[in-house]
Amino acid sequence: MSLTDALLDRSSARPLITFYDDATGERIELSGVTTANWAAKTANLLRDECDVEPGTTVAVLLPAHWQTAAVLLGAWWCGAQVVGDPVGADLVLCDRERLDLALSAAPPLGVVALSLHAFGQGIDGLPAGVVDYATEVRLHGDDFVPWEPVPDSAPALDSAPVSDVVAAARDRAAALGFTASDRVLSTLDWSSPGGLTDGLLAVLAAGASLVQCRHPDPAALERRAGAERTTARLGSG
Repeated sequence: MSLTDALLDRSSARPLITFYDDATGERIELSGVTTANWAAKTANLLRDECDVEPGTTVAVLLPAHWQTAAVLLGAWWCGAQVVGDPVGADLVLCDRERLDLALSAAPPLGVVALSLHAFGQGIDGLPAGVVDYATEVRLHGDDFVPWEPVPDSAPALDSAPVSDVVAAARDRAAALGFTASDRVLSTLDWSSPGGLTDGLLAVLAAGASLVQCRHPDPAALERRAGAERTTARLGSG
């Protein structure tokens, strides 16, 4: 079973990820179904255009963002091993700010660049060979069928196998007191395994929903906690 299958309820119509960016005023809400659709589109893109298969190492150089959740879930659905260091990775997915870093690593399967634009606008002037995620992902289907099952022993996050990542996510969900009725307000960054586990994977493992805030305005957070009826908080701000 892939990490995506273990953590994502693909049939849920209730809100799963609500994303805010206080620098742009952006708000977007995704159900479990919609999140699964984006993960499937991403998985199809990675497999069909980037040759990602079980065991492929995929470096993810992206902020805590709803599109990053789709990228991670899509990569794990393919059976990829997600890593933080682009050096030595087979493929790198990055935002505009880290494009030079991604290119300097010269990954053999190339680079996928994300604009993270709220309305799906791509990145102009990308170097030849760099895949523009916003432009290409929309061309792919909302369903994904892996070519082969992903074993629990397959590396999923750095060197940790699927089974260990799932266990860690469940353990952290229990330690943080998350349940399926919780709505978690978070400003955590996902660039470290600990931040990713607490800020995304533990929430998914508990069946809770996430209100993720980027560039948080402390005053807005207090209002948002009430408006979104959050029951738990991660991070500062």
